[in-house]
Amino acid sequence: MNIKKTNVLDLKSYGNFLQHLKDDIQQTQLKAALSVTKELTLLYWRTGKMLLEKVNNEGWGAKTLERIARDLKEGFPDVSGFSVRNLQYMRKFAVSYSEENYAAAAAQIPWGHNIIILDKLEDPDQRRWYIQQTIENGWSRSMLEMWIESDLYKRQGKAITNFKQTLSIPQSDLAEQTLKDPYNFSFLALDKKHRESELEQGLMDHIQKFLLELGDGFAFVGRQYRIEVEGEDHLIDLLFYHLKLRCYFVIELKAAAFDPRDTGQINFYLSAVDDLLRHPGDNPSIGILLCKKKNKVKAEYALRRCTSPISVTSYETQIVKSLPKELKASLPTIEEIESELSKE
Repeated sequence: MNIKKTNVLDLKSYGNFLQHLKDDIQQTQLKAALSVTKELTLLYWRTGKMLLEKVNNEGWGAKTLERIARDLKEGFPDVSGFSVRNLQYMRKFAVSYSEENYAAAAAQIPWGHNIIILDKLEDPDQRRWYIQQTIENGWSRSMLEMWIESDLYKRQGKAITNFKQTLSIPQSDLAEQTLKDPYNFSFLALDKKHRESELEQGLMDHIQKFLLELGDGFAFVGRQYRIEVEGEDHLIDLLFYHLKLRCYFVIELKAAAFDPRDTGQINFYLSAVDDLLRHPGDNPSIGILLCKKKNKVKAEYALRRCTSPISVTSYETQIVKSLPKELKASLPTIEEIESELSKE
């Protein structure tokens, strides 16, 4: 695209532009009482479109943006949001959403959310996806930023499942989109050779962050949840109920690679939960095998003829190196530390 550059500002063109922009602001102020976020963001998009046109046709640069910001401040002393930096974002916003229907979708979330998306994402599909997720889930700005940084777009709906064979539509689609692969447990610092009990304890110690990573709708029911079958006790690692899917979730933790035999254990738990806990209005219970790592082909083979809805997914944590044995032996135990503290 050829850009016409000039060092002389056309005052008539600039005057017409500034008046047009002032009129637009005044009209938007009237509409904003009904829909502040939408109307304001669409105003920013229109402003960005006009700026793009002037940049391309008349070579307007940074100095002109500074003048626009100054003149708008004088014309609307009580209106914020037209700083040089924000004008630059408006121009970027118009470039990113060249069609009005996309801009209208983006206008359903606050301007601050849009700035985060513009700053952190380049792919148009990802931008639209995060906008839609923000609308559906009511994410705050910090939540949106967290999900972008954890790459939720590439993780959600990626678990290996047999849901399409074992659940009805749309339950199967909703369940698949609820799950992630891998799950991001970066709030846990575990040894590379950690045990399942250590993983479980870590998740319980950070239950709020764990629930946040699981996603909207999960309600915690119990840890090492006891079910009795034929007089014998069996313990489910973690039991949840999903408020939107209206079903129980059985989660089994595996601090090792996926083993096809694991499906037999969780299938047993799902059958028991459906018989002993499931209410008449509940949907079939769903199982999650949360493994340190998995082989895709093995997981698909293991689930292919399984009649219970099960997913196989992985998790990631912070990895810390173990202390040398000789150093471990010289350190006090937790019990010894607690005993000393109790004496003070």
